[in-house]
Amino acid sequence: MVKKQSAWTLNRTLPWILLIGGTIGTLASMLLTIEVFNKLKNPHYTPPCNLNPILSCTSVADSAQAHAFGFPNYFIGIAGFAVLATVGAALLAGAQFKVWFWRAVEFGLAFAFLFITWLQFQTLYRIGALCIFCMIVWSVTGPMFWYTTLYNLREGHAPKRITNKIPRAIAFAQRHHGDILLAWFLLIIGLILNRFWYYWSTLI
Repeated sequence: MVKKQSAWTLNRTLPWILLIGGTIGTLASMLLTIEVFNKLKNPHYTPPCNLNPILSCTSVADSAQAHAFGFPNYFIGIAGFAVLATVGAALLAGAQFKVWFWRAVEFGLAFAFLFITWLQFQTLYRIGALCIFCMIVWSVTGPMFWYTTLYNLREGHAPKRITNKIPRAIAFAQRHHGDILLAWFLLIIGLILNRFWYYWSTLI
């Protein structure tokens, strides 16, 4: 009974996670794009997301890491998050997708999660500044990747040769999904506090 209720809850929740997360990610990417364009039009323009030496979206947007593929990363965000929001809306409307589609979504979100993990490292330990819009993107990418993965594992969309090798790990993840996600958020917050404590401590 617990398993059926849990599965029903995830089926009902995932579309909202994708719709809300995708919408927020799209808006954050668009707002960052607007601020960068405003800066290009007026070199003396100070974006409202430049709050202090640490919280400075310009420092991040002007970095080489923000153009990892030869063009601004936020262009990827606008397109990718819009697709995820559309998938969430379609699910709420009753759409049903084939296994290959869910695997494609999983691949895209896995790439996005790995990419933001790399960007988190670069932001903290190479660029030395934080972008508010980027952190918003981080905060929605993690849950969307996590719960899409759990959904695909539960619905049998993942290859059996993989799931059959780690049944206990999958069961543990299903039971403690919220704890694991919270631990991920706390880890990122802890790394941010530790990396820039020299500045945060001056504000206390």
